[in-house]
Amino acid sequence: MDVRIAAMRSVHLIVPDLFLPENIAAEVSAGLVLPALERVLARGAHEMLEGGALETLLCGLFLSPDRCNTPVAAISAAFDGLGEGCWLRADPAHMQLRRTHLVLLPLADVAADDAVQLCAALNAHFAGQGMTFAAPHPLRWYLRLDAQPDIRTAPISQAGGSDVRGLLPEGAEGARWQQLFNEVQMLLHAHPLNEVREARGELPVNCLWLWGNGAADIQSSCRYVGVSSDEALVGMFAAAAGVGFAGWPDSWRADDQDGEQLLVWTGLRSALQRGDLDGWRAALQEFETGYVQPVWRALRAGDIEHLQLDVLGERGMRHFRLTRADAWAIWRRPQRLAEYSMR
Repeated sequence: MDVRIAAMRSVHLIVPDLFLPENIAAEVSAGLVLPALERVLARGAHEMLEGGALETLLCGLFLSPDRCNTPVAAISAAFDGLGEGCWLRADPAHMQLRRTHLVLLPLADVAADDAVQLCAALNAHFAGQGMTFAAPHPLRWYLRLDAQPDIRTAPISQAGGSDVRGLLPEGAEGARWQQLFNEVQMLLHAHPLNEVREARGELPVNCLWLWGNGAADIQSSCRYVGVSSDEALVGMFAAAAGVGFAGWPDSWRADDQDGEQLLVWTGLRSALQRGDLDGWRAALQEFETGYVQPVWRALRAGDIEHLQLDVLGERGMRHFRLTRADAWAIWRRPQRLAEYSMR
């Protein structure tokens, strides 16, 4: 299926986890045919920047700069119809002990009835403490507070698949919120619903990841005239900014509309978090054919004037920027994708 998206005079493309860890990069990417992507990476001006969390980057693109947190909860709570308030995301997850690590696994199979039951148990336990749990979406839970907590939190995309020690809430009230995290974990661990989930072959919901606190002030003018992504959170930011949003079609094609288009693709991250390296390879090969090749042709033809590619990873963000002139700089020879994981 070839779905036509409004391609602007410039394109901003964000791709998490394009560069694999050095110890597996060469083996996993061997045999991939990526001529357009390798040329984009070789011919653009590039630099290494701090910060590799998608949520942090989205806040920087859409929100006013005077903030110290990534206030995703306020944006997504409004999108989910919860109204005003002091919100934290409290997303359902599974904590798993792997040798010496406590690894957080975000859950994608929580039914609406399960969410209602567990939130009811949480609200009964914390009644009268100024906290209310809500689950307007089975995978997006929230904690409403009387006042914003003085903590710094890590996005769930950063915590997922990682050892959570060192990623728990920090700041003036960090100790209290770490204690609350443990209290919630013990409550959920003992809930009988988790025995039912295990009998169904599902992971227990044995913890909630608390994150995304702070007030969200959307910029008065957004730089994008269109946004497309396979990630729901990107659509929430677009809705808050009043920018048109489209889901992620199979391929991209340019037209003559002026402005800048934002494309955010998380297919590689999703595969990597599942430990599906074959899926990572297949997704990247389809991305090369459906997106990178047509964007590359449009840049060389002058149908778009600029291409910005931001690659998010554990070490930070690799920022690439190309003009049409860069696209014709044939003396900048392409390298294998794995080479970028070794820098």
